[in-house]
Amino acid sequence: MPEVLKAPLVVEFPFTRSLGPVQSAFLTGLRERVVLGVRTTDGRTLVPPVEYDPVTADEIHDLVEVAPTGTVTTWAWNHEPRRGQPLDTPFAWVLVRLDGADTALLHALDAPGPDAVRTGMRVRVRWAPERSGAITDIACFEPYDGGPGEPAGHDGRFENPVTGIVAAARLDYVYSPGRAQTAYIENLAERRTVGERCPSCRKVYVPPRGACPTCGLATSEQVEVGPRGTVTTYCIVNIKAKNLDIDVPYVYAHIALDGAGLALHGRIGGIPYDEVRMGLRVEPVWTEGGRHPDHYRPTGEPDADYETYKEML
Repeated sequence: MPEVLKAPLVVEFPFTRSLGPVQSAFLTGLRERVVLGVRTTDGRTLVPPVEYDPVTADEIHDLVEVAPTGTVTTWAWNHEPRRGQPLDTPFAWVLVRLDGADTALLHALDAPGPDAVRTGMRVRVRWAPERSGAITDIACFEPYDGGPGEPAGHDGRFENPVTGIVAAARLDYVYSPGRAQTAYIENLAERRTVGERCPSCRKVYVPPRGACPTCGLATSEQVEVGPRGTVTTYCIVNIKAKNLDIDVPYVYAHIALDGAGLALHGRIGGIPYDEVRMGLRVEPVWTEGGRHPDHYRPTGEPDADYETYKEML
């Protein structure tokens, strides 16, 4: 049996969010080394602040400054920090109830080891040397021997308030396509498209899944399909993807390869985007050294009759 493939993959995108007055004041305050909470209708102070009372659902906006010192309420030791975490050496994740607050804030505690951390220990904010209006303006917490701090009573009004944030969302993972798709990928490298047939319903799956999702039976009979196929449906892409050297607009389509029982997706090229249509007959275009088709182009054949591909829409 051939070796099953695996590859490290990354899903990454910027998440942009506008801020209301409460969150704007909180993040702007961090930029100015001020920690703000919000007072609820029953007199509690929530840090980090929220815009609606979690008990009554009333809108709340009464900002209250709390101290940059506090008490650890619970914690967990992080032996192996990951990329993007607050510290690059082992540290503790802690929930800290800041002096003047009734709820706890999650952040990192810089400590020499787990034996140096305990519930009830006193800590204080270590501010980042450069601050921009983000939770990372608190670099971390650090042990503190003093008593409760005294906030200055800031009213939450600042010059040049932060009105929005952009957070980079990222997921790193290792993907293994399994036996069936490993064979599919290796055949693509030889410019062959090979699916697998269900022994019961006889449908040919491309790409193969290793089992028929309808019958629940394992698939092992390999069937070469295509290379030509029919556009069953499509969409016009108008937003340019990062690191993708393709001008917009372009067309991405579901393509039913000849002999396949399931449509796969691919980009359509060699034709103006507004001339792509259902039933268009296409063929793969390979680049030199490419391990999969770069795109599909029209074959010049007459369009396929709708009855021949309607079951694969």
